[in-house]
Formats: sequence, structure tokens, C-alpha cells
Amino acid sequence: MNNEAIFWIIFNISILTLLVLDLFVFNKGNKVVTTKSALVWSAFWVGLALAFNIFVYIWRGQEAAELFFTGYVIEESLSVDNLFVFMLIFSYFRVPAEYQRKVLFWGIIGALILRGLFIVLGIELIQRFDWLLYVLGFFLMYTGIKMLFSSDDEEIDPENNIILKLTNKFIRVTKTYEEDKFFIRKEGILYATPLFIVVLIVESTDVVFAVDSIPTILGITTDTFIVYTSNVFALLGLRSLYFALSSVMKLFHYINYGLAVILSFVGVKLLIHHWYEINHQFALLFVVSTLAISILASWLFPKKNNEELDF
Repeated sequence: MNNEAIFWIIFNISILTLLVLDLFVFNKGNKVVTTKSALVWSAFWVGLALAFNIFVYIWRGQEAAELFFTGYVIEESLSVDNLFVFMLIFSYFRVPAEYQRKVLFWGIIGALILRGLFIVLGIELIQRFDWLLYVLGFFLMYTGIKMLFSSDDEEIDPENNIILKLTNKFIRVTKTYEEDKFFIRKEGILYATPLFIVVLIVESTDVVFAVDSIPTILGITTDTFIVYTSNVFALLGLRSLYFALSSVMKLFHYINYGLAVILSFVGVKLLIHHWYEINHQFALLFVVSTLAISILASWLFPKKNNEELDF
């Protein structure tokens, strides 16, 4: 067994161990996540990603470390959109606050598996068919422009989710939550609970977001190591980030514009790569600067109709 295979085994076992410890040891039980606890855990996951970035620098060199950091920043930034949708889903299905952590835990487990498959398949296709880079470039530019001109008031209706419709056809669903259970038996008949439906919808929405995020990072690098690990670390902190920012996310009303610019930039990078290769250091600077400007603009020019936030 070569060193790379050993690394992948150790890496994935370590990630699963951390997730299990997080849910079943450090945060066991159905407790409402406080903002303080969420901030502490968010700092832990970000610190872990930065520590891994140092490891990448020592093992793979400066360029790999810069690419990892760029990918991590992009994935973490794009995940902000996920947080808004999670808020909508939890609100729509009236998920009790004490059960939301469990839903996000299993949602992240599923996301890690699905994104891993997307990454391996995407890189394999790009290596075999170089012209796909141009397809991805046009797709990202289209997505960025669409996001730039989309309305903040556009809503997603969870009831129209295809996963929800299919589930209702094949299995009975209870009308109420049964504590934190996903399935129960009544008179010998198996029922799914609304909590299980919420997990499926969270999974399906992440697939939709992965359609944007995976091509974006593939526009930065097609190194499987960089793409996969940066995605993993971004997903690890997503659950804590949700609880840490759920009360203040509405303040970042200009961040979508920043993300739209980043998507369009990566799209252009892919389209011109045959004639001109944009330096990865410039790409990192552009991504970080664009996000900083969008966050600063949100702070300097708050929406007048923002309701007072409850801290």
C-alpha cells in the first residue's frame, strides 16, 4: 500500500471520528445549540482547516497550500447560501431547535459521500475530455450572472421538492415529530417521521448547491487531493456556522453579489485558460478581496427594512 492510499484511509477515518465525537460525545443529547457554543465550535473547525493548510504546505509545498486555502474560502463562502436554505427548510417544517443539530449531522455525512463521488467523476471527465472545462466556464458565468440579477425576495418552496413528493408515494409519514426518531412502527407498520423527510430535503438541496460549488473549485484546480480536502473542511464547519450565524445572516445581504462575481471570475478563468493562465495567487487575492468588499458593503449600507436582530 503506497503513501497516498494510507493518507486517504487515515484522513477519512479521522474525519468520521471527529464527526462521531462531535455528535455523540461532546454534543450528545438533544440540546438547543447556543450562539456561544456554536462560535466555539466554528472557531475549532476553522482552526482545524488552517492547521491542515499548514500540513499541506509542509507536505506538498506553497502552491498546494495556496490552492487549498483558495478552495476552502470559496467552498465556505458558497455554503452561506446553504445556510439560508437550511433556515427556510427548518422554518417551513417547524423543526424543533433541539433536533436541528442531528438533521445537519446526517445531512453533512450524506454531503461528504455525494460530493466525493461528484469530485472523482468530475475530475475523471475533465482529464478525459478537456473541452468540458469550457462547458464548466460557460456554466459558471451563466450561474454568476443569474445570481447577480436574481431578486433577494425569490423563495424556495420545500413542498415542491421532488424528494418529498417521491417519499410520500413510497412510505407512510407520521403527522407529527416522534422525538428525534427518523422511523417508528405503529401496529406493525413502518412510518417515516417528518424529521427523516427534512434530512432528505437537506441532502437534495446540497446536491443542487454542489452543482455550483464543485465546478467552481475545479476551475481553480483539478488536483483531487486539494478539491476533496477543501470541500471536506468547508462541510465540517457548516453545522456550527449555521447556528453561529443564523441570527445575523440577514445582515450579509450583499454577499450574494460577491459570490456572483467570484463564480463569473472562475468561469472566465476556465474559458481563457488555453490562451492565458491566471496565476493562482491572484485568484486567491481576488476571491478574498471580493468577499471582504461584499461583507463590508453589507455593514456600511444595511437594508433599511432589516428587523432588529435578536442576540
